[in-house]
Amino acid sequence: MEGRMMHFPLTLVHLLERAGQYYPEVRIASRLPDRSVRHTTYGDFYRRSLKFANALRRLGVQKGDRVATLAWNHYRHLEAYFAVPVMGAVYHTLNPRLHPSDLAYIMNHADDRVLLVDDVLLPVFERFRAEVHPRHVIVWSHGQPVPEGFIDYEALIEPEPETFDYPDIDEDQAAGMCYTSGTTGRPKGVVYSHRGIVLHSLVSAMANTLSISQYDAVMPVVPMFHVNAWGLPFTSVLAGARQVFPGPHLDPDSLLDLVQSEKVTITAGVPTVWLGVLERLDREPGKYDTRSLRAIVVGGSAAPQAMIEAYEKRHGLNVVHAWGMTEMTPLGTICTLKPHLLDRPQEERYRYRAMQGRPVPFVEVRAVGDSGPVPWDGRTMGELQVRGPWIASSYFENPGEADKFTPDGWFRTGDIVTIDPEGYVRITDRAKDLIKSGGEWISSVDLENAIMGHPAVKEAAVVAVPHPKWGERPLAVVVLREGAQATADELRAFLEPRFAKWWLPDAFVFTDQIPRTAAGKFLKSALREQYREYRWENA
Repeated sequence: MEGRMMHFPLTLVHLLERAGQYYPEVRIASRLPDRSVRHTTYGDFYRRSLKFANALRRLGVQKGDRVATLAWNHYRHLEAYFAVPVMGAVYHTLNPRLHPSDLAYIMNHADDRVLLVDDVLLPVFERFRAEVHPRHVIVWSHGQPVPEGFIDYEALIEPEPETFDYPDIDEDQAAGMCYTSGTTGRPKGVVYSHRGIVLHSLVSAMANTLSISQYDAVMPVVPMFHVNAWGLPFTSVLAGARQVFPGPHLDPDSLLDLVQSEKVTITAGVPTVWLGVLERLDREPGKYDTRSLRAIVVGGSAAPQAMIEAYEKRHGLNVVHAWGMTEMTPLGTICTLKPHLLDRPQEERYRYRAMQGRPVPFVEVRAVGDSGPVPWDGRTMGELQVRGPWIASSYFENPGEADKFTPDGWFRTGDIVTIDPEGYVRITDRAKDLIKSGGEWISSVDLENAIMGHPAVKEAAVVAVPHPKWGERPLAVVVLREGAQATADELRAFLEPRFAKWWLPDAFVFTDQIPRTAAGKFLKSALREQYREYRWENA
């Protein structure tokens, strides 16, 4: 017997129409390159998105064509997020922080037909322009004249009608795509379906997930070119939440100013951003009014427990740990505590909050070791594997990566984790970042987070370095806070009560800056290369 329900395709058309019908007065704030803040509304967004969809059709963009964006977070980028897929094409975000050769490779591999670019990022485009051949380059001008040969966005959409005849769109049709950062081999393309994005948005908005509603003001600090800004623009449109876009200005003062002026309730970004904001708040507590802020979502890499504690104890702010990947649209787990865990001792609560959390609805997880799935005992490590309706089943035009997907339909994340009896996932390391010393495994993530708990430490990264006796040993690269001092012996003594002696780094190297990936994570591959011939007699 079959169920008798209407077939209603899950597409972004519904989200766009809903915003135009029910939330036309809701505000969108965008900080522009000149640091001014422009306010628009969902009504403006709806009309301009339809005008842009018409313009793309007039330019000859067809179903399935890729339309690339090279841009920061702002209201016009949001228009592209919807206009492109609702007219049947595929939006494709490009990361301006990548090397020009990677950007050229990505554009050519995706066969992008149109490029939308911020005028402030035209110098980035010029570095690989000769290697790519889009049919049209459209410029989002922020006051600068549009160079000859390019199309001015505002002039393009101005004559278009504010209504649009949507094509038939299947919910499994491609809506967007994003490439992995390419820290191991060439970047790989992930294609997102309308259905996947809609389901991801619904679950993201749930009370036990990010709890986004029409009462919120959402500021995605994570860039819109990085996994759909973690889906926050889509979720906000679905919920009718206000949106606050920081543009290219991601320094602590600019972000805190927007939190205060726009009464931001939820924001999200990588730990390195929030470590900088925390340092700013500590330096001048009370300068910024952050009382509107109910949640700081941290993902991309593990947030130190000391940072989570500092935000709450010193500033009354709630840090929420999340985890996901480009291949997952990206949300996989969220760390909200079960009611009975709220009654546990404070130290245990913080320990839980430093975990990556439980899988969100419709995402299933397992940890797999050499002999198969490992028990959920909070101790046994295995590779995290996931499956769900918004998780990729293959890479775009890349059959050579088939081993990332298991024969029984799970995606191999490459993260090494434990899962405790409550279902909470704790990432102990990336598989490639684990340190194997004398045949035993050491978690670089655990060491990093512990080191960053020292009051003199601003940042720390721990990497495996070849050792003549033990195979590999941990080396810690440390950035101290401004004006602070600490020695290797002091840091080692700080760690001793928490770890077995053989876990402790044999060397501490102090530096002014740790290299980062294009997504803002520590670039451990560069550190491993830099210190691969480290002379251990110096330790």
